[in-house]
Amino acid sequence: MTETNRREYKRELNAQLDIEKEVIAFLNYHEGGEIYIGIDKDGNVLGVNDVDGDMLKIKDRIKNNIAPSAMGLFDVVSENIQAKSIIKINIASGSEKPYFKKKNGMSEKGCFIRVGTASEPMPQQLINKLFSSRTRNSIGKIKSQRQDLTFEQLRIYYEEKGKPLNKQFKKNLELFNENAELNYAAYLLADENNLSIKLAKYNGTARTDLVESNEYGYCSLVKATKNVLDKIDIENKTLTKITSKERNEQRLWHPIALREAIVNAFVHSDFTNEVPPKFEIFSDRIEITSAGSLPDVLSVSEFFDGFSIPRNKELMRIFKDLELVEQLGSGIPRILEFYDKNCFQFSENFLRITFYKHGELASNGNQVGNQVGNQVGNQVGKFLTNKDAKWTGILDDALMELFRNLSYKPTEKSLRKYKEEAESIGEQDVKILEYCQAPKKRIEILEDCLGITNQSKNFKTNIEPLIKRGLIEQTVKDRPQSQHQKYFTSTKGKVVLYIHQHRNE
Repeated sequence: MTETNRREYKRELNAQLDIEKEVIAFLNYHEGGEIYIGIDKDGNVLGVNDVDGDMLKIKDRIKNNIAPSAMGLFDVVSENIQAKSIIKINIASGSEKPYFKKKNGMSEKGCFIRVGTASEPMPQQLINKLFSSRTRNSIGKIKSQRQDLTFEQLRIYYEEKGKPLNKQFKKNLELFNENAELNYAAYLLADENNLSIKLAKYNGTARTDLVESNEYGYCSLVKATKNVLDKIDIENKTLTKITSKERNEQRLWHPIALREAIVNAFVHSDFTNEVPPKFEIFSDRIEITSAGSLPDVLSVSEFFDGFSIPRNKELMRIFKDLELVEQLGSGIPRILEFYDKNCFQFSENFLRITFYKHGELASNGNQVGNQVGNQVGNQVGKFLTNKDAKWTGILDDALMELFRNLSYKPTEKSLRKYKEEAESIGEQDVKILEYCQAPKKRIEILEDCLGITNQSKNFKTNIEPLIKRGLIEQTVKDRPQSQHQKYFTSTKGKVVLYIHQHRNE
């Protein structure tokens, strides 16, 4: 392992180590970063003697010596590498840049930025620029519309985790704004508020037949989160398939990914416009919608890589205390362990995550089967064996696995259509479909992938036809000309590309 722009090694924590400087540099860096204590600059693992004691010292120094507050923007955890204990500090990029040492103020002696593998003083010009554009419309700065708030629910949850709240908990949890007034974060976490959290259930695949409407709002956001988690856990039924040899069980949606998506919707939603997250269950899928687009400094690829810029650091800190959130930036990578990136839909004002069901429960006498799995198997089997025997055994199991990974149910008609598409796509099309497995900008596709100029005629010739054929989709569908627009290979595009590649073999 070597040091990078996002990774810093330190032999040990001592009086000479300026840990505040290193943390500040990552807080001010657009990707955040990691600091390892117990590893030298050459990557040799030395270990830490007093892990618990050093972790407490690090937390105390970051909490008390850095401004604006970095609480909710860092984790301090222990890890074992080569049978030795080391300390890892995860740091997210902050939204209130510039961060600085309290004792030195907002100056070149107090502000630092990551440059390559080093933490360098921030030029005064950049300090002034960042300060002038600092985010002020945050739930920590907005005054609560009520100042007579109570927090008994929050006390109970902290006591359950063995962390009872003391008399200073409002200050410690940053529930006051700069004028010592209860802020909007406090309002969201109070026993009573006016925030409505709705969970709707529909009879079909559209919003026309509402069969159940649940209200989990008007209480502490922590309680609302737990209520939504419990309700959706009940809806997440277990599929059972019994064979002559074994009994296989699988839930409709993967529980880890589903939990991460729900918690993320609460922690990262933009509450400044009083728009809460929304949860909707359909016959074939679940949709989780949260307010707020990606931060301007965070690209879609960085989002998928787990780079974290917490929108509501006050909520993040409390959700971490209550073990609803694990390490910073772990949510999206954990979801991607089980679902494709196409589950995420970005727009100018919202983020929606859609999880399709793994299958449906079906019974036949005493035997319970996985209906979707059987449908996919039958349809693929018919397609591969009918008039094209040489495909049998090549695509059968592999193509079925692809459909399962994409949570996609094909029909025999669509399979035939996809085969025709696979036979008709050209070399340039294949390049684009392979390149856009993760969302890409237009200029990236034309210049980096195809090696041609970023002109309208080239876009219309190479990208637009793939959009019209449904092989490429847009991240901002409702605003095609958005400056944030990116393009990615659709589920259909992935299947067509897969068939094309294996057909050539």
